[in-house]
Amino acid sequence: GSVSRILTQSPEKDGFHQEKNAIVMAGLQSADYQQMDDTSARVAGKNYYDHILCNEFYTAYFTRAHKDRLTIIDILSQGQMKFTFNEYAFLLMKEMKLPEKWLNIIETNYAGQSVNRQDMDNLLSAHFPGLNKQQTNRLILLESTAIAAYQVLPHAVKFLLTDDAPQYNKIAMYHPLCWIHDGRHYKKLMPVVMSHRNTLEGFITKYWDYYDQLLTYKSHPIQSEVDRLSTEFDTLFSTQTGYDHLDERIKKTNGQKSQLLLVLENQFLPLHNNDSEGGARGQARRRDISFHTMSAEGTKSKDTFMTIMQTAKKQAINFYHYIGDRIKRKYEMPSLASLITTRSKALVPGTP
Repeated sequence: GSVSRILTQSPEKDGFHQEKNAIVMAGLQSADYQQMDDTSARVAGKNYYDHILCNEFYTAYFTRAHKDRLTIIDILSQGQMKFTFNEYAFLLMKEMKLPEKWLNIIETNYAGQSVNRQDMDNLLSAHFPGLNKQQTNRLILLESTAIAAYQVLPHAVKFLLTDDAPQYNKIAMYHPLCWIHDGRHYKKLMPVVMSHRNTLEGFITKYWDYYDQLLTYKSHPIQSEVDRLSTEFDTLFSTQTGYDHLDERIKKTNGQKSQLLLVLENQFLPLHNNDSEGGARGQARRRDISFHTMSAEGTKSKDTFMTIMQTAKKQAINFYHYIGDRIKRKYEMPSLASLITTRSKALVPGTP
């Protein structure tokens, strides 16, 4: 009980929360790319989601009730979430298939405006009375304007590396995908016919051989390899094997070519999302020890201290010594945020 009070009620906790905020802002500005993933969490007996935001310099945790696109934008915005009716927002509305009638009304009345969530909710209530009606149109307006507002923030992510979960789409300028996640779809296939098993095994071997070529290219990028690897991708993922489930999976991978091969022009991008997967494992181990948090303050403290702990590991800092330095108010050790900034500036921007 005393430990719980120290973590959730003592004045010292505010200093640690500020450190977490500084870590996240320094991390968002440390490179052109960020990675995200989520895993399950429990708060007061209810199912929540723990979102992991990271790159090679830091790892941050955010426990939220949802894992939809607005939640992702809210995390990335770091308290600056707005809703902007600019040209890009109207373009997104068209892509998301907002009916022409509503597009004309919204563009006529709100073009150029930027509002907060309360004003946005009032706007939606005025045009779509009844919370249970026009849900799709409401969501299109919320997401399109939130994305448009986010992308003009100074710390907006340029490359957001994730799995292919739909909530991550359209948020960043570019959305590279994880090859490891894509490869798992092939491992999940369970052919019964022996010839299909052999076909699947042979294709998976070719798949990872191609992946190894990308790794080699990342280490020693040669411009002449770009066209060759692009052509080889087309050849490999246009294969027709006669095993229908495998052919469907190959076709889906082929449709994600532009996202999977962003590394050809941006060699600093990882080919996988293992960094955020590692962060998710940290949350899973914590969940094994303490099944759930019981209060909003407890959840916030859990996120804060896990962020500090995992970031300290990446910065080769002893977590125990770091916490002790802060509790004793010595401040002899440099802040993790300053270490992130220093280390990232020592490298070419965007590169590992």
